[in-house]
Amino acid sequence: MASTVFFTSARATRWDYRYSLVGRLEEILRRLELGRRFQPGEYVAIKTHFGSEGAHRIVRPFFLRKVVEAVRAVGAKPFVTDTVRIEGWDYLEVANQEGLNPLSLGCPVILADGLFGFDAITVPAGPILKETRVAAALYDAPAMVVVSHCKGHIQAGYGGAIKNLAMGGAPGRDRGGDWRKARGHLHAAAGESKVLRDDERCILCLNCLHVCPTGAIVQEGDTLRVLDERCWRCGRCARICTEDAIHLQQSRSEKEFHQALAEGAQAVLSTFEAGKVVYLNFVLEVQPECDCMPTADTPVVQDQGIFAGDDIVAVEQASLDAINHAMPLPQSLAADRDVRPGGRVLAETLGVDGQKHIDAAAALGLGSKEYVLVEITAGRERAAGDDNG
Repeated sequence: MASTVFFTSARATRWDYRYSLVGRLEEILRRLELGRRFQPGEYVAIKTHFGSEGAHRIVRPFFLRKVVEAVRAVGAKPFVTDTVRIEGWDYLEVANQEGLNPLSLGCPVILADGLFGFDAITVPAGPILKETRVAAALYDAPAMVVVSHCKGHIQAGYGGAIKNLAMGGAPGRDRGGDWRKARGHLHAAAGESKVLRDDERCILCLNCLHVCPTGAIVQEGDTLRVLDERCWRCGRCARICTEDAIHLQQSRSEKEFHQALAEGAQAVLSTFEAGKVVYLNFVLEVQPECDCMPTADTPVVQDQGIFAGDDIVAVEQASLDAINHAMPLPQSLAADRDVRPGGRVLAETLGVDGQKHIDAAAALGLGSKEYVLVEITAGRERAAGDDNG
């Protein structure tokens, strides 16, 4: 059965607030009937990505503020959240630099796994992961709005709501120092994984050391050493090495990784009752890398718009379809790799097909790949005295 996905285009062709992307986002939020889903006084997690120092293409604070206001309007208590990536204190400072703070958003901004990234609860997962840990504030929250910036990703190929929950819903650290009990469990798809270095190729540029989110690469004289117990197996070091001197050895296949990604999202969602989670996908500034990288390249396609609904698979499928049907932009990585119109833009640009984890999520019963788009072309009339900000 096809699921309803609300959509509004990124284009703005009339000089009227109702036809702005922000005005139409307000209408999408109204159509999602948050008052039917969230109870007065109920805590609602707004799960997003805080970005990173050097990257700037996250979901903008102005949009997040509208989500917060919509949740507060039904009497619920929202908080904007992500999990520890770099050190917790530093990550909150990055969020502040990105404009994500209580003053700009109108609600608390917290780390779901605590300031040190240790706070999580183990829950059952699927046949690949077996079990995984869910950040405590997500586990305990009775409701959630998943706000995702859609873009490329090193391992996933496409990063939307499924990636946001699977990786972003896992804790950054384990109190005992075991990478298998933190985000590394997901990156390695519960398999064996190891970073391998080639000293003869290494020119000591130190790019890998600086890009590592956990400080797992250290310099010792004229060589580098990987601290295995701290490594997340995220692959950033291998991605940025220009000398082919560092590799991520995985025991799991690409197919198993995508399956694990779907299982991770399913594990997070298993902690919520039916109907208590909605999804907003912002297909804007679709850069080829994740928001956790230290830079942001130019978008590979033009801004498409916002997709929303209560079926994660349908919202993800609609979002990826829009990217794939878009014209690859000049002066982008897609152009560098000669991606032609009509192809799978992200898959052909990055060499990894994100459709695989959407397919896996559908197979797990998380939703339907069949959807009906309901286009929102205008917001509601504004009452006299309302401002435009």
